[in-house]
Amino acid sequence: MKGFSNHFKDFPDYIIGITKEIWEDRGIATLHHYYSPDIVVRSPASVVIGNEKVIGATMATLAEFPDRQLLGEDVIWSGTPDDGMLSSHRIISTATHAHDGVYGAASGKKLRYRILADCHAIDNQINDEWLIRDQTAIVRQIGWEAKDFARDLIAREGGPERCVQPLTPKTDKVGPYKGRGNENEWGQRHAALLTGMMNADMRLIEQSYDRAVTSHYPGGETGHGWGAVDEFWMGLRAAFPDAEFKIDHVIGRDDPNMPPRSALRWSLHGKHTGWGAFGVPTGAEVYLLGISQAEWGELVGSDIRLRREWTLFDETAVWKQILMQTGDL
Repeated sequence: MKGFSNHFKDFPDYIIGITKEIWEDRGIATLHHYYSPDIVVRSPASVVIGNEKVIGATMATLAEFPDRQLLGEDVIWSGTPDDGMLSSHRIISTATHAHDGVYGAASGKKLRYRILADCHAIDNQINDEWLIRDQTAIVRQIGWEAKDFARDLIAREGGPERCVQPLTPKTDKVGPYKGRGNENEWGQRHAALLTGMMNADMRLIEQSYDRAVTSHYPGGETGHGWGAVDEFWMGLRAAFPDAEFKIDHVIGRDDPNMPPRSALRWSLHGKHTGWGAFGVPTGAEVYLLGISQAEWGELVGSDIRLRREWTLFDETAVWKQILMQTGDL
């Protein structure tokens, strides 16, 4: 951990530790130290530049959800302290919607939802980030559907011309991290599987996933078996059949006392021309940022399969892009 505080045992400890320190221990001011002044934080909903704006957004979230916890499930990472390290951090968050805010009037609802975040760190500081919250899970537990929430948010933000613009290639900002991950076999296997499915080879599901695979998808949906995997990936690709699919980052890891794991950051960019997960085709141009993680193993000897999968993208940000272009407000 050259260049990092001796307070942390290793890189996962750093990522999990500063997350708790910032959010649960109320060390929000430490973002001046842990985040670079010009950090680029991308979520599907927006692009934020600079730690001052991150501090403001963090305080707004904690004002709305004062008891929020962020429980680190895993950190899948690549790189070195000298060159910088990239973490794919999987989190379960619990919170009570106690006060009015971005998600509307306080509902008092107890929430549980996942987050996947890619962060680049060097010299004890994060300077580049990609963050996906399961917004559909959040809004459903409060009482919205994703499309209705997106429509209401556009109105509250001043209409399609004035509202906060979602992440697209036009709104994105180039940050300092230029890495692509590592060459570990598990990341490569995962990338080949997802690429094959996005190229319409759905036979790969039965060939590569364990028959009892547990899958976790947007909306807090948990599935078991091949059918849930097929339904999710088929529905997504069917909605955007001609969209360009790209994998931007690939990590695989073999760590003691852990199963082999992998993490991918990927995107779809193109028009909503198909019947699928987003209903009637609208022709709207959509950019969709996704992060996926997987655990691999042999339940049956010499038959390595994907046994657990986590994938997130922000359905509310997709609907926002569609509604802003169709005028269905």
